[in-house]
Amino acid sequence: MDGNVTPLLTALSDPARYPHPVRRVELLETHISWVLLTGSYAYKIKKPVNLGFLDFTTLEARKHYCEEELRLNRRLAPELYLAVVPITGTRQRPLMGGEGPPLEYAVKMKEFEQPALLDNVLARDEVGTAIIEQLARKIARFHSELPPQAPVAGLDVGASILAPAVENFEQMLPLFDAPAEIAALNAIRAWTRSEFKHGEAQFAQRQAQGCVRECHGDLHLGNIVLLDGTAVPFDGIEFCPSLRWIDTLSEVAFLMMDLEAHGRRDLAFVFLSAYLEAGGDYAGIGLLPFYLVYRAVVRAKVNLLRSRQPGLTPKLKTQAVAGYQRYIAVAAAYARESRGAVVITHGYSGSGKTTLARQLLASLGAVLVRSDVERKRLHGLVALARATAANGAGIYTEDETSRTYAQLLTHAKNVVQAGYPVIVDATFLRTAHRAAFHALAIALGVPFAIVHVEATPAELRTRLLARAAGGADASDATLQVLEAQIREGDALSSEELHDAVFAQDGNTATRQNLCDQVERRLRQPKAPPAA
Repeated sequence: MDGNVTPLLTALSDPARYPHPVRRVELLETHISWVLLTGSYAYKIKKPVNLGFLDFTTLEARKHYCEEELRLNRRLAPELYLAVVPITGTRQRPLMGGEGPPLEYAVKMKEFEQPALLDNVLARDEVGTAIIEQLARKIARFHSELPPQAPVAGLDVGASILAPAVENFEQMLPLFDAPAEIAALNAIRAWTRSEFKHGEAQFAQRQAQGCVRECHGDLHLGNIVLLDGTAVPFDGIEFCPSLRWIDTLSEVAFLMMDLEAHGRRDLAFVFLSAYLEAGGDYAGIGLLPFYLVYRAVVRAKVNLLRSRQPGLTPKLKTQAVAGYQRYIAVAAAYARESRGAVVITHGYSGSGKTTLARQLLASLGAVLVRSDVERKRLHGLVALARATAANGAGIYTEDETSRTYAQLLTHAKNVVQAGYPVIVDATFLRTAHRAAFHALAIALGVPFAIVHVEATPAELRTRLLARAAGGADASDATLQVLEAQIREGDALSSEELHDAVFAQDGNTATRQNLCDQVERRLRQPKAPPAA
């Protein structure tokens, strides 16, 4: 510890050094900060260090980065980040705040309990889909409100995206002697180079389209806290602009990867689907595998470097080594070739298609695309906006329905080409619409399934009335629309029945049984066409 700082930290352990009641003072330490916990508030002081990627060696720099931390983190966590306060007085008798020349600066935050961190909540199995969906919508809204990075003349996309990814391997490889470990890292490095080359044009296009924005930059489970049932991201990167001015999908990949690394692949795809549904960025999903591997390798490197730090206790060293192994295994799994699938729903409005599709996406590790949402997006409407649902009117004309299914087909193609199953949630009452998605699956060489969902007429009417009264769903279907669907819908053909799984919306056990049936269907070879 810096000899000039030690007296100050020691003195700040005295509750009398604060302008508010303090029950106790506890000191936490990271590689770049000290955090003083006082019960009601936490005070974060930057260490006077130069680590190459950051330089906090001057008081002026520490003040600047305290102000940057406040600015950046108040975007997502204004309830946590309160102020930058000077530490005044003397190093033997300091005062947090007060008048006079500053000795140091601290970021004042509302204190929270460590068990509320999302990785700890997840370990207690207390994170449900509602929390993750709400978080995904928050991040999508956050990204949409950020100004895009200004165009950079002569930008070298390889230098800005590939070079940092490759550098991770260059920092890790010298730390290993075992041939197997070196070979494993080299294989992931080779995949990284190949995947970047494959998508290089799209990486550049994303930059030009304004998809690079000033994001959080460090969106993993340890930097999200659950407050009053709401997931709140905090502790974004303030010290290195290049680590936060990133493609928004790189940020999405970080949290998605971390959920999967913590054994919750289901929630990873819940997060991805909810984010894409909220923001509509299906066109960029082909770059997601690259970013998933990159983020997993970064977390592996952090754990590896920590495991080699001197003075680490055996317990902490063991935890760091296990962290490295977990994240590098996730990276290797992402780097293996994956195969998508096309799954479409079929059924009348109110039959329970969306409920079943949401459970199916978590079970399959799939991306959900909804016609009700995409139809409104085409018209610049948010999902819950009310639009006329009269057949043949407003956004529900035959032409608009054709546009909607074309949009769904484009999104489905992007998802499957990225290596993920897609679930397309629509009524699919027209044979021609179903045939287009079947043809897509054939063209891409992936399995195809139809989830046919049934409910009694009484159940359909009851659900539509309840849904309309609640106003919490994107569907605009009315009883009149339902009657038209029943009159005009095309039944599944004998050939389509070979690809169909039949379901009645019911209890959780019934839904899980459906998921199992769909998974088995996707593993089966396609039945030959009818003679």
